[in-house]
Amino acid sequence: MGPKEELEALLARGIDLSVEPQGPEGDRPVRQSAVLILFGQLDPIEAEPLSTKVITLPDPDNPPPALTVPADLDVLLLQRAARMRHHPGQIAFPGGGLEPQDDGPIDAALREAEEETGLDPSGVEVLGTLPQVPIPVSNNLVTPVVGWWSRPSEIAAVDKTEAASVFRVPVAEMLDPLARATGVVRRGDVTHRSHAFELSPRLGGHIVWGFTGILLATLYDELGWTIPWNPRRELEIPISQVG
Repeated sequence: MGPKEELEALLARGIDLSVEPQGPEGDRPVRQSAVLILFGQLDPIEAEPLSTKVITLPDPDNPPPALTVPADLDVLLLQRAARMRHHPGQIAFPGGGLEPQDDGPIDAALREAEEETGLDPSGVEVLGTLPQVPIPVSNNLVTPVVGWWSRPSEIAAVDKTEAASVFRVPVAEMLDPLARATGVVRRGDVTHRSHAFELSPRLGGHIVWGFTGILLATLYDELGWTIPWNPRRELEIPISQVG
């Protein structure tokens, strides 16, 4: 099966999501929200796993990890604007709160993605939804909507008040063991940890962590795409990106 078929099979059999809170509970009423986890194979720039750059000579004892996904498979992410009240500067999926005109979370996820990135929703094939996930720090109850980018469209940071930049990340780069780590957030005596992915310099060197990192890591594990990595490697997350 290809990645799309593997995603469809996963959604058909179901998945359990357990997202550890990355901060204290917020002071806002609970809000229904949705995010779009959009995969595709439309980017002409294929993955450049870090391991292939570090290991420059053949080494039979330490070969580069074999790809578990096509090199041109990618996922759409954005960097939240620095002045947003919650999760400023974080790498995230397109998404936001449900509005009165939305016909449920799928409609909301596609609308928000269009507003934030300029993508054409008609080119997105919705594969299904994942169980709702509570995000206490912003008091959102989030429905992840999984989509496949069946027809390409241009993307950009349309609304600068919400998204500083948008980009398509090769999944193979995220799965490279040298890009994997445990993200650590310290709040006084309290420490939060989550799955984290360090993006390549050409993608800004950003760290994908928290809700986004946990969701992607869970999907990759459940799909059988994960390559063994060292969870003892830690990356400190700026506290400015947490609140």
